[in-house]
Amino acid sequence: MATFWTYDYACSLHEEWTFLLRSRWTKVKCLYIIVRNIPFAIFITELYLYFIPNEDSEKCGMLINIYSGFSFISVVCSEFMFVLRTYALWNNNRFVLVATVCIAVAFVVIAAIDIVFTTVATSHVTTSTILPGCYRTSRRIQFSMPFLLLFVFELGLISLTLVRAIQSWQTVNGPLYTVLVKHDILYYACGLFLAAINVIMQMLFSQYAYHSVFDDFQFYVLAILATRMHLHLWHLNQQYHILGSDAIMLAPMSDMSIVD
Repeated sequence: MATFWTYDYACSLHEEWTFLLRSRWTKVKCLYIIVRNIPFAIFITELYLYFIPNEDSEKCGMLINIYSGFSFISVVCSEFMFVLRTYALWNNNRFVLVATVCIAVAFVVIAAIDIVFTTVATSHVTTSTILPGCYRTSRRIQFSMPFLLLFVFELGLISLTLVRAIQSWQTVNGPLYTVLVKHDILYYACGLFLAAINVIMQMLFSQYAYHSVFDDFQFYVLAILATRMHLHLWHLNQQYHILGSDAIMLAPMSDMSIVD
């Protein structure tokens, strides 16, 4: 996964620097920078956990908690990028923004409490005499709760996106708007699928080693999709401005800061 992420980062480095240097500073750009760079902290921490000899179980537990914290932040920031994009699709509807943010904050608080007071407290950390590194050997079934909440939240967002797309089917013909809808639906579909896989795997297997690979895969894939899609949308928006296209005007968005 570290190789996969580094390769993706290298492939889009030129486009990313163009975006970082030319785009104006907005809340979405700040989220982009966090989502784009925090996976480096995730896989560096995880590689250190698994490959650096460590016989101190308390230190192992602390490092695993740091890794879990980075992963949690990555997923939350990725989701909030698409909360703002859903808000833009709904023509900056304040009710949609307040409702989605309140639900997101409630789910984040519940998931954080579950991770800190249930999952971490009941997990067992061990060191291996055969292989170097630290390992979480078991966890309680409540560990699937954050993924279940993520599944429900993304189901709500994809429903909002589909409703808005149906409402605007005949009135909006802008390519930018079409790309925005397609990106959102693809992101939520992938998120729903991966969250469902994680919930099922964690209900079937109690050992952390069996399903940890699916956890990591979801963290990285959501981050890649969120950043790649936003990068593509921004470059598409710049092309329309350069070509003098009226596609931007066709999109029912009073504020295009979501891609600027």
